[in-house]
Amino acid sequence: MKKIVFFILALSFLYACNMEELPQAQISKKPVFGSETGLKMYTNSFYETFPNVTTTYSYSYYITLNQVVKYFTENGFNPEESSGWSWGTLRNINYFIVNCTDEAVPLEVRNNYIGIARFFRAYFYFDMMKRFGDLPWIDHPLDVSDPLLYAGRDSRALIADKIKEDLDFAIANIKTSRDPSCSTVTSTVAAALKSRVCLWEGTFRKYHTEAGLQTSASQWLQEAVSAAQIVMNAGYSIYTDAGVEGSYRKLFISKTPVSSEVLYAATFNGSLGVVHSGNRRWTSVTLGSCPSLTRSFIHTYLMRDGTPFTDQANYATMPFTEECKNRDTRLSQTVMTPGFTRISGGKTVQTPPNYAYAITGYHTCKFTLDDTQYDNVDICDNNVIVFRYAEVLLNYAEAKAELGTLTDDDWSKTIGLLRARAGITGGLNQKPTQVDNYLQERFFPGISNPEILEIRRERAIELSFEGFSWSDICRWKVGDLVTNVWDGIYVPELDVPYDMNGDGIKDVCFTKNLNPDKEPGVYYLYVGEKLANGATSNSQLGSDGHTLVFMKDQKRTWNDKLYFYPIPAVDVVKNPNLGQNPGW
Repeated sequence: MKKIVFFILALSFLYACNMEELPQAQISKKPVFGSETGLKMYTNSFYETFPNVTTTYSYSYYITLNQVVKYFTENGFNPEESSGWSWGTLRNINYFIVNCTDEAVPLEVRNNYIGIARFFRAYFYFDMMKRFGDLPWIDHPLDVSDPLLYAGRDSRALIADKIKEDLDFAIANIKTSRDPSCSTVTSTVAAALKSRVCLWEGTFRKYHTEAGLQTSASQWLQEAVSAAQIVMNAGYSIYTDAGVEGSYRKLFISKTPVSSEVLYAATFNGSLGVVHSGNRRWTSVTLGSCPSLTRSFIHTYLMRDGTPFTDQANYATMPFTEECKNRDTRLSQTVMTPGFTRISGGKTVQTPPNYAYAITGYHTCKFTLDDTQYDNVDICDNNVIVFRYAEVLLNYAEAKAELGTLTDDDWSKTIGLLRARAGITGGLNQKPTQVDNYLQERFFPGISNPEILEIRRERAIELSFEGFSWSDICRWKVGDLVTNVWDGIYVPELDVPYDMNGDGIKDVCFTKNLNPDKEPGVYYLYVGEKLANGATSNSQLGSDGHTLVFMKDQKRTWNDKLYFYPIPAVDVVKNPNLGQNPGW
């Protein structure tokens, strides 16, 4: 909706102006840079940078995809296939910053819009830095004779400093601190991004010792804490109005952003045709990659009393219907568990996972609108969250834990709040003192600090499928996790139809028989090693004969060069001074 409205307003504005006659091929900047209206219209174009679909998941250590991930295949990816070295967005931003000098507009007003522009420049550079590492720093629009067109790259450390400078300016100069519509960048949104950037940089410097920047890691972590505190003092809160069973998911399926927690979201309007394909992407096997959580990750969701699920003696052999009971309610608000309902033909019906889509048995529902009418057409209009308060609380807690300054009060007002919303009752007011052995051994064997371990657990659960996982892998230097087995639900017996949602109707049967006698209404999932044509089956059983494993024979390998993408080969040919990232 924002795009259409901005376009119409822009046309109206330009045609209403009394444009002075100029020689051909020249356009006056006055109508744009000579009024606040013009500055606002120009900066509105920057919002195109933000994501506008709900499928923001990325490479992860707990999400499976129904395809071979070439990036993690030995010699499966090279600079010829790389992408993302695109600078058009930056030119648009820099052009505004350089030309926003008309004194007909008061300095305070100009600085407000320059602050917004510098926010978007920081947002752009942060994404580029995470992807490529070293980058050329460009702070003005280039013409064909500019020597920067063929310059080399500046160090990643310099780029990080420049990003922080831009965000500090944005925080200090953007006039609006909070927008109830959650549709504009405010100084608080800038502070939220700064907390994200500084946490990333601080932990990257701490764990990537080869970069030689460990001594400055604490400075960046403290900057993350300070930025998060700005947001924490702005009056936001964790949304709980829909109760422990529904508040978390309501954030993502609401058309209007939940402004108590959401700082910024892309919004849509079905009546105006401004929509997205969210439901299709989370329900259709022909659109997207069918992202699904692994069982190893499902095991990290706590019990309601705050104890680890894996403390139960039989956790490893617990079937789906049992393992979902009495858990952190974000589990039932992230994947379809027994009792999950949807609306079909105007009626509320209990809905089991779709095992054609849910490749590990855990079908995502976090972003899916309840009514099935949205599934097969692109008519979704739920908001797409870009910044929310929960992430800021996690940034604050992690930075404090990495600094060694996390207190019980810090824990209570961050992790405690998030877990309380999810119905967890234990351990909300005291930081942890004991290591969860399962979490440590399965995911983070290099971490012995229980605070950091628990915050990593919380971050993955709270922000699942929101696009943070690959960034976290890179900054924590835990790339080996992408080679973990893509495990799924526990299958007690083969050739036995199971009721997976407790409605008395059999839903799925797991079999190694290529031609089973099928019971009507039951989905038969073949888990043998070979299909009829001799091809390898994607769904098989693990070595225990019971655990569903997806793409068992896919060999994902890790190399530290993968922390940064290669510079696309075509761009290195155009400018050899760019060089290439190590290992590529």
